[in-house]
Amino acid sequence: MTSSTPPAALPGHPYGGNGAGPDPYAPQPPNGTSPSPTPRATTGKALDEVHGAAQRIAANVERVLVGKPDVVRIALVTLLAEGHLLVEDVPGVGKTSLAKALAKSIDCSVSRLQFTPDLLPSDVTGVSIFNRQTTNFEFRPGPVFANIVVGDEINRASPKTQSALLECMEEHQVTVDGNTYRLESPFMVIATQNPIEMEGTYALPEAQRDRFTARVSIGYPDPNAELAMVDEHAGHDPLATLQPVSDAAQVRGLVEAVRGVHMAPEVRRYAVELVSATRRLPEIRLGASPRSTLHLVRAARAQAALSGRDFVVPDDMHAIAVPVLAHRLVLTAEAQAARRSPADMIRGLLQRVPVPQGADPAAQWVSDARGNRQ
Repeated sequence: MTSSTPPAALPGHPYGGNGAGPDPYAPQPPNGTSPSPTPRATTGKALDEVHGAAQRIAANVERVLVGKPDVVRIALVTLLAEGHLLVEDVPGVGKTSLAKALAKSIDCSVSRLQFTPDLLPSDVTGVSIFNRQTTNFEFRPGPVFANIVVGDEINRASPKTQSALLECMEEHQVTVDGNTYRLESPFMVIATQNPIEMEGTYALPEAQRDRFTARVSIGYPDPNAELAMVDEHAGHDPLATLQPVSDAAQVRGLVEAVRGVHMAPEVRRYAVELVSATRRLPEIRLGASPRSTLHLVRAARAQAALSGRDFVVPDDMHAIAVPVLAHRLVLTAEAQAARRSPADMIRGLLQRVPVPQGADPAAQWVSDARGNRQ
């Protein structure tokens, strides 16, 4: 398996590689001794639950978003990594449909917020209102108090309003008038935005973009997928009949299972080296932050769990590096004038940064720096 191609699917599982086999980066016992079993928090039943839930949610979402399995996979990875998803593309390709379909597939509290230029921060977080009967101020929660928050066209609001999401996305809490209110788990913001070249949009501040675990672009469907969409969706709205296939309690269990996916020290070091390399590129004015390293590690664990493994390999990071890292890079003026792409720069780093070698050179998960299987 190479780093440039997705892993082969498990039987009945659209996202996975072959889940069998030991961790090639696990410490090897001395010669002549048998390896002692390494305890894993995510084994057997827990992985099966992750697989089953991922399949159900993905199938549900793909009833609405036809022909985009890779986009749905990144959305699931972001959900299991306790992150937030930014969907950026031109109007009409299904950005809001993806967000609403994922939200409706989970039986939990969902709120939708339409960002407009006149939206105020209190319209997002909530406001304290004076009660004449009790002569006290009462807090009225805003739309952000939900498990899944769908923010439509986030970059049509002013930076002041966008900043209202900073605290809740990072700390899962909201502070209003000196009082702090905790947000329920799971908590995920799924925001859509139009390209900044379009009229009436504001560029997201760097601090806001950095809080999104991943960014995806849906793109136009191929002719066959678009024809299938016309045949299936022209007569009815699939969102209207979509039913939940999971709930908040199960998602919390899946997240806990993903946290237990093993990551060897060599693989963790590889994540740090990959992120650090973005800060040394001459075309980059601002590289990826330490927060992005944490997001990359969490997303790699989720990708490994979806692939049927209880350990992370470099290919997991290769699969999610572009969605997790590219939107955080700020290019120099010269690179922008030359139309350099942050995604292409991340792909170049994946080819140049040496990939750690596993203890078992015959292991199927080991790739060299060029992505060739060892």
